Amino acid sequence: EVQLVESGGGLVQTGGSLRLSCAASGFTFDVYTMCWFRQAPGKEREGVSCISSSFGNTNYIESVKGRFTISSDNAKNMVFLQMNSLKPEDTAVYYCAAGLQPTPYYDGIDYWGKGTLVTVSS
Repeated sequence: EVQLVESGGGLVQTGGSLRLSCAASGFTFDVYTMCWFRQAPGKEREGVSCISSSFGNTNYIESVKGRFTISSDNAKNMVFLQMNSLKPEDTAVYYCAAGLQPTPYYDGIDYWGKGTLVTVSS
């Protein structure tokens, strides 16, 4: 079956760094756009960053530009999110996701991971 398994979340201090990993299986990884979404308690889920080898682009929401970097290793079916200069407002559950659009919105996501919690202390 399709699986997206996130890892790398945890508790860090303001200004610290984390690297999230997502291991994918059960679908044609190279065809899909891979994204990271996040959701804080009581807030809507928002797209953070996507990477697409088929469309040849990456993108980020404005609030993380210059701090986060998305990358992938297609040979290993993995996608990563390097997060630097973390802020308390980055605190959320981060989800790995796969869709067929260049920059899928929520309803355009076909597969979701279960999420990994990132907590940034003040």
